Amino acid sequence: MKKSRGRTGRKRHRKHLQSSMGGVNCSHKLEYIRLKKWLKDRGFEDSNLRPAEFLETGRGLMTTKALQAGDLIISLPDKCLLTTGTVLSSCLGKYIMEWKPPVSPLVALCTFLIAEKYAGEESQWKPYLDVLPKTYTCPVCLEHDVVCLLPEPLRKKAQEQRTMVHELYMSSKAFFSSLQPLFAENTGTIFNYSAVEWAWCAINTRTIYMKHSQRECFSLEPDVYALAPYLDLLNHCPNVQVKAAFNDQTRSYEIQTNTQCKKYEEVFICYGPHDNQRLLLEYGFVTTDNPHSCVYVSSDILLKYFPPLDKQRNAKLSILKDHDFLENLTFGWDGPSWRLLTALKLLSLGADEFTCWRRVLLGDVISARNEQQTLNVTAKICQYLIEETQDALLQISQLKRKKENLREHLALVEALRLEDLKILQKSAEIL
Repeated sequence: MKKSRGRTGRKRHRKHLQSSMGGVNCSHKLEYIRLKKWLKDRGFEDSNLRPAEFLETGRGLMTTKALQAGDLIISLPDKCLLTTGTVLSSCLGKYIMEWKPPVSPLVALCTFLIAEKYAGEESQWKPYLDVLPKTYTCPVCLEHDVVCLLPEPLRKKAQEQRTMVHELYMSSKAFFSSLQPLFAENTGTIFNYSAVEWAWCAINTRTIYMKHSQRECFSLEPDVYALAPYLDLLNHCPNVQVKAAFNDQTRSYEIQTNTQCKKYEEVFICYGPHDNQRLLLEYGFVTTDNPHSCVYVSSDILLKYFPPLDKQRNAKLSILKDHDFLENLTFGWDGPSWRLLTALKLLSLGADEFTCWRRVLLGDVISARNEQQTLNVTAKICQYLIEETQDALLQISQLKRKKENLREHLALVEALRLEDLKILQKSAEIL
């Protein structure tokens, strides 16, 4: 399930604002009253969930009754869901049908969100648009100075994300121009880069997975998105379990909890067993003490500690590459991963042991010398990453003092780096 913390960034709350139950009920706010009325008109039965502000997670949903494992948390009728079907039945439908080469389902949804936001009071979806975050904290929205402070593997992915959104914008400009008859203002100013970035983030962080049949008017990318008003206020917690799917009998998207929840507590769902780097990349937040969190070791770091004169170095590298042992090498809460140790064992093979490389990949012990060297190198890499993380944390605290406008984004990277440091220090102890 793909969805973001339904929030516009963390807010600092004065303690007395917090009720003893952990959240401040926000149902009385006009935007939520309008949203609830709009949903009710579309067949949504009021559930036990109330919008609230929480100290730790910002905006979320609290329950007004205790929930047991097996309880239905929410059931959202298909009339409330925003899908490509919604887009095709709007005034954009005709233009999408006629456009060649066909646009992707993602571009169709982005276009719809931008057009509806521009329509303002005229939009049928205004009550939903009003509660969407105005800004996002995915890496694509972060300043260059902040992106530079991300761990290297994530930094690379952040740059790929930025390139991808920019290409989506550039390749859609001609299609946006074709919509000119629908607007009095120039489409170039309505569908500008920042509007596309905002719409892309809204969809990437908030949609639920829902498979739709392939339509000829769309490109071949899978059509699996649905925006789910109100439901998308539910925040992520790695330790809860839920069942989420569209129910064909009730024609509703339903979420059932497998975890108990006390009355007036925040209700969580789980977006999947994601580590913090993935959570930041896809949703723009991190969680503390995330059991799935890990620190990635890039192949550059891997090679730092092996003599460049090793005659078999290139052969070893191509074996690792062929057997997919250069990606997903990590340190976790329980120390170095089996994959990381296996890659290092193979690189540590002596000239006389090299023919045993297949046995290494199967997990066999080759020699006491090989085992010892592997542990030594693992410890060195761990120490290197600890120092690199501490250095990044120092830079973050200096930048926070200098650039007030980047504080929120820097705090996010700082939370990620602090979690990494805890994992690496734990790994160093284990080693």
